[in-house]
Amino acid sequence: MKNMDLTIADSKHILNIRVAGIIIKDGRVLMVKNLRSDYIYSLGGRLKFGEDARTGVEREIYEETGIKLEADRLGFIHENFFTGSTPSKMGCEVYEITFYFYMKVPADFAVETGAQTADDDRETLVWLDWHSDERYYPQFFRTELDNPSQEVKHILTDDRY
Repeated sequence: MKNMDLTIADSKHILNIRVAGIIIKDGRVLMVKNLRSDYIYSLGGRLKFGEDARTGVEREIYEETGIKLEADRLGFIHENFFTGSTPSKMGCEVYEITFYFYMKVPADFAVETGAQTADDDRETLVWLDWHSDERYYPQFFRTELDNPSQEVKHILTDDRY
């Protein structure tokens, strides 16, 4: 049970508990781009049963970049309600709780690209100016990354309707 994702699902509902890393360098944030849909989103993934959020985000960042980074601090707790649009979530009502951590980024940090998603889509890592007009998630990066608070912020998003 220890390696199970923290997901609870039935045929119409999904609860995900996730972690995500915020990696900022040279005024840009590292994101993931799905090459099939051009969907852009934060690095991270589901927390594992029995795993604390800090350990989980460090594991996820290593899995996605191949580089071990240390979490600096928790920045956001994001409660997100939406209707699923990927093959594994299509039409489901999703409630996702994500812990966003600012990561410690060394000056020489550089990454390789290319990965697989759970839905077997191709992904690549991209550096994104968070003021970009491109559609990406989470959208609160557009404003919140300009002046990072030392406080943990709670963000609530409801895109179900």
